[in-house]
Amino acid sequence: MIHDIVIRGGLVVDGTGAAPAQADVAIDGDRVSAIGAVQGSGKREIDARGKYVTPGFVDIHTHLDAQFGWDATASSSCYHGITSVVLGNCGVTFAPCKPEDRGYMAELMESVEDIPRAAILSGLPWNWETYGEYLDALEALPKGVNVGGMVGHCAVRYHAMGKRSLDEAPAEADDIAKMCELVEEAISGGALGFSTSRTFLHRVPDGRPVPGTYAQPEELLAIGRVMGRHGRGIFEAAARLGERDAPDLPNTRREVAWMGDLSRENGLNVTFGLAHSERRDSLYQSVIDFVKEENAAGARLRPQTTSRGIGVLFGAQNRTPFDAFPAWQALAPLPLDERLARFADRAQRRLLVEGVDVASLPMDMERLYVLLPGHVRYDMNPEDSLAAHARRRGVSVVDAFIDLSLETDGSAVCYHAFLNQRMDVVEAMMRQPIVAMGLADSGAHVGQIMDASQPTWLLSYWVRERGFLSIEEAVRRWTSDTAELFGIQGRGRLAEGELADVNVIDLDAMEVGLPEYKHDFPGGAGRYVQQAKGYDYTLVNGQLFMEQGAPTGAFAGRMLRGG
Repeated sequence: MIHDIVIRGGLVVDGTGAAPAQADVAIDGDRVSAIGAVQGSGKREIDARGKYVTPGFVDIHTHLDAQFGWDATASSSCYHGITSVVLGNCGVTFAPCKPEDRGYMAELMESVEDIPRAAILSGLPWNWETYGEYLDALEALPKGVNVGGMVGHCAVRYHAMGKRSLDEAPAEADDIAKMCELVEEAISGGALGFSTSRTFLHRVPDGRPVPGTYAQPEELLAIGRVMGRHGRGIFEAAARLGERDAPDLPNTRREVAWMGDLSRENGLNVTFGLAHSERRDSLYQSVIDFVKEENAAGARLRPQTTSRGIGVLFGAQNRTPFDAFPAWQALAPLPLDERLARFADRAQRRLLVEGVDVASLPMDMERLYVLLPGHVRYDMNPEDSLAAHARRRGVSVVDAFIDLSLETDGSAVCYHAFLNQRMDVVEAMMRQPIVAMGLADSGAHVGQIMDASQPTWLLSYWVRERGFLSIEEAVRRWTSDTAELFGIQGRGRLAEGELADVNVIDLDAMEVGLPEYKHDFPGGAGRYVQQAKGYDYTLVNGQLFMEQGAPTGAFAGRMLRGG
């Protein structure tokens, strides 16, 4: 028999948590047709000896909602073995949307997720009003990966209530009924679920919290019942944890309690972001304890976290740690080569160094870590801090930043974790079976954060370097676990008859690349991009999507519709 593709001799990690087993994998059309000793040849043969063969990764927390309008590869997700993504997190989506509200929805996304409004408006067709129509528009676009989405509370509430959606006053019965109708249409049209934002950190351009922040449990439970009637749908929240709360966390306890009620009442999975902050060191553990109480009573709550810190990036390419000072503000409009020229000029350099009051810097330079070519480390080793680099050189932190920038042609990047600030706490959260892997935020905060490399860091650091997780457990957490949590059918497992989303991974060669600032969004807007080594091949629906870290031009991605 002649197969379309045969992957030969790899260690198959099937996504279920089973131990690796050496086998060939045959693919015909969009399906895995055989796993074992495949006798027939392939039109394309891939040598996977010494490599791992895994299902493609399922990323449940992205904000690529706009980017598919102009980037079929879904970069940077494509560089990290991801073959399926979920849009519409944190309550911010582009549908439902009345034609007259398109500009506002774009502004809201920019305000919350740092995706440029102009790129959003020019890069998308905006040929929808309902959520189902939005999914149809996405389906018509070329996609290298599979795409599903949740309908967002911000759009639903604004569509139903207009400007009143931002008020602290509770929604009225008629408002809730309108919102439920919109959610009903979205779930019927294929939405994977519903998302909301409850945190006061997410704000609209005028500074007020986003629509839905003040929603009462009655409103949220009513929306949950819509999904309950359908018997499916994930409920996702940017939850209000520890905010405006007393030391014994009564508000946080109530927040977890209504999510537990919603889950039990409707038989739904509920997920929300969980991250550690040293401002409230034990909050994460309290939340886990509250979740365990709710689940013991029949709820299905799954916090999700990251495999490393959630961090802001600084560098000569874009923002610097010293932009609050006038001498550095003057660099902002300059291209990289002109910035480096000023760094190299003695007189200009003196002005830049003397223009920084180091004592007044808002960020601790001991916790600002330097990422260098060939040394992209997120383990927050004190020896990698900018302050440590400065001590070794016998110069100020400003001088050290300038020197590192010049020595690397501007590619050096500094990384500051503002959440998940300690690796021991990240490890403690990952030890909890109820905690899912997510929060990669691909496509969001494009000039500030680049966390799309989460699965690569999990494999290279926690599996290969630390031995904290086995390869089979790490793969399970980014494949079948995330797919099942979101009700995504046919993805996340490598088995005969399943859809052929596949990675061929060289774990020994795996390496996280240095974040690079590129101006490749519509209108020349900038964003960080991060590549990786170690992904030899990535297949989506049986088509070779990525080869040796580069897109092949095959866009076989499909819509992941609920139901």
